[in-house]
Amino acid sequence: MKVQNALLYTVAVAPSLVLGDGYYSVPEWHPPSVGDVRGPCPMLNTLANHGYLPHSGKNININRTIDALGQALNIDAELATFLHNFAIEANPTPNATIFSLDNLSRHNVLEHDGSLSRADYYWTGDATSFNQTVFDETRSYWTTPIINIEQAAAARVGRLQTSQATNPDFSLSDLGSAFSIGESAAYLFVLGDKVSYTVERSIVEYLFENERLPTSLGWKRAADPISEDDLGEAMDRIVNATNTNTTTATTSRRGIHGRARLPQV
Repeated sequence: MKVQNALLYTVAVAPSLVLGDGYYSVPEWHPPSVGDVRGPCPMLNTLANHGYLPHSGKNININRTIDALGQALNIDAELATFLHNFAIEANPTPNATIFSLDNLSRHNVLEHDGSLSRADYYWTGDATSFNQTVFDETRSYWTTPIINIEQAAAARVGRLQTSQATNPDFSLSDLGSAFSIGESAAYLFVLGDKVSYTVERSIVEYLFENERLPTSLGWKRAADPISEDDLGEAMDRIVNATNTNTTTATTSRRGIHGRARLPQV
């Protein structure tokens, strides 16, 4: 049975490889079915919809995480392992080594107020589902066809300020703040250019709104592997572009990355 499952997985995911002639394709997209679970992360939901992660969204182990992030996004094994180890912290089972996407919806673990695309848990008890109104606020800061560091930083700050001003139960843990920085950094260098830290707005909008890889818009995964250092550099750039006049506290990026202290809005 294990051999059969491995063969089925290989057949499903093999088309995602970049072939010698430069052609790039991804496994067929299917929306979640009855009984499948999804979480607050648009990218992980996307990878489940394409079958890189289990389509059920359940019981994701370290090997599947490494394979999915590597094949779909060219994220290296070290960074994939790093991210998996944070994800399993959201699994309420003690000493867990696997996670399911809905585990990530546990409020104030990794999921946090001031999301780019989800309403705060306070309002609906649902921090998992995409919220168009919230996302429209986020993208209102992307004022040109190419999103840059400054726009990404402004969108993050804007969403946190709105949440803080309107949600009487607003909270943001050190880890939640660090993840909000990482999330804003990630769409720039995973979907865009990790040298200039820019990305086409249409590509980001497509992924968030459809939870589908934007290959129809010409997107391809990064040519060079994406590392933990790339994440750290992008996070530094987001923080440096943040208007520190708006900060009310500080938080340690050691919660996610082990580097210097960062401003929290």
